[in-house]
Amino acid sequence: MSNRRVAREAALKSLYAVEVGNNSTQQVTNVIIKTALKDDTDSVKFAEKLLLITVDNAEEHDRIIDKHIKNWEVDRLAIIDKLILRMALTELLFFKEVPTKVSINEAIELAKKYSTRKSGNFVNGILDAALTYLKNENKIEKKGRGLIEESNH
Repeated sequence: MSNRRVAREAALKSLYAVEVGNNSTQQVTNVIIKTALKDDTDSVKFAEKLLLITVDNAEEHDRIIDKHIKNWEVDRLAIIDKLILRMALTELLFFKEVPTKVSINEAIELAKKYSTRKSGNFVNGILDAALTYLKNENKIEKKGRGLIEESNH
């Protein structure tokens, strides 16, 4: 059984290890993701895909984040908040099977757990604005039953 919340947590910890510890994605996949998710191959694949696409698209994601933060700069954001935002943008843009509401709600929960109390609201605000922007740019492509709903955040 796939446990995406644990997979997202493992991916976030891996992103942190890559960003702050200058570890390779292969190292963190072996040490963090595979250790956390053990024999759950679906969750390992999900976390690994989330990690790799987020790392590969960090600059583009930072440009999207930058458009939606007021009177602030991306490189001044708390590192965990920035990584959570990047990861959520990866899901919104590249994970066609995950509903936008799920990606945003999971990002909010990660922010509450791993960052400050106010981070959940901050992450929600940025992702809501980014989602509206991405929809207007026709960059959100979701496939499957129940995935084409409007966001009510």
